[in-house]
Amino acid sequence: MTAWLDQLQRLSAAEDFFEALGVGYDPAVLRVVRLHVLQRFNTYMQQAEGLAAMDEASGKALCAGLLTRAYEDFLHSTPVQEKVFKVFKDQDAPRPDFIPIGRIRNKPQPS
Repeated sequence: MTAWLDQLQRLSAAEDFFEALGVGYDPAVLRVVRLHVLQRFNTYMQQAEGLAAMDEASGKALCAGLLTRAYEDFLHSTPVQEKVFKVFKDQDAPRPDFIPIGRIRNKPQPS
């Protein structure tokens, strides 16, 4: 792993990633969606091929683009719509142990 990528992976605050990569952001927006943006950014980085082999300038440019993309995902959508985290994905999953109240009917009991 390259030194610049190792330094990037040591960052923890969302603002630190934006500053390290020179990506602009609105603090009011980031305050609300920070974890979602970082998770999406991580997903995009894992999908990027050859990132670890890139030189610093190329790698940082790619990462800046990926971070911008992750941030913009949430400028035009909401965390609920983007479903980055499991809790949001599970909302749409069928629950076999759940019977909606509309399906419950009073049926006459056999004598």
